[in-house]
Amino acid sequence: MAQQPEEPQTDRRTEAGPATLAEDLLLLLFQPDAGLRGTGVIAGENTLFYVLAGAVLADLGLGEHVRTVPGRGGVRVEAVAERPPSDDILRSAWGYLAEKPRGIQTVLAAIGPTLRGPLLDRLVERGDIRRSSRKTLGLFTTKVLKDGGTGRRAGLLRDVRDVLVEGVEPQPRVAALGALLSGSGTLPQFDREIPWTTPVITRAKDLERGNWGAGAAAEAVTRTVTATIVNNVVVAAAVLPR
Repeated sequence: MAQQPEEPQTDRRTEAGPATLAEDLLLLLFQPDAGLRGTGVIAGENTLFYVLAGAVLADLGLGEHVRTVPGRGGVRVEAVAERPPSDDILRSAWGYLAEKPRGIQTVLAAIGPTLRGPLLDRLVERGDIRRSSRKTLGLFTTKVLKDGGTGRRAGLLRDVRDVLVEGVEPQPRVAALGALLSGSGTLPQFDREIPWTTPVITRAKDLERGNWGAGAAAEAVTRTVTATIVNNVVVAAAVLPR
């Protein structure tokens, strides 16, 4: 008996606040046509928790909820007093840092492992990703992740492509997304949409270093904080098995 059609899935779209940088990153890493018979996969699973944690920290940096400070053994990150974010996931990370300044590698390892599930749930609730299942040979049930049809992933990918391929000066969030994709080592997997060429690699490395352009939106302090976080993601991701 051949593969059966997917089971129908109800629309779980809900009213929600603005998407976090980590949600946007996870949505970009979602590959709807990949996996066994197009079941949908998340690129870079082996390094994912470091990358998502880096996105949370970068989001806190972009919102000026955290800052980097010198410390024994290297740069530390600390919460900016009385500037807690409203988002629950960001606030949890901010609260961890409010206890005391911590090394970035320590923070990545502490907050990263629990992020994937809640962030994926948010994307499903927004309608950006749809969960479903299908039966193969009439016996085996396979979980499926499908594009929800909102167009948001395509829009994010277009924004990153414009920066890396066309040389458009990025807004800070797009710059951070590009830097994190590059730092995670997953950018080559986007070769169909973002050609893996020398100019693209050069621009991606510039984003990692915080070289976002001369625009007023790309404030020097924000760039420095984000670049420091991204480079710690690069170091963490490099030592993990692929």
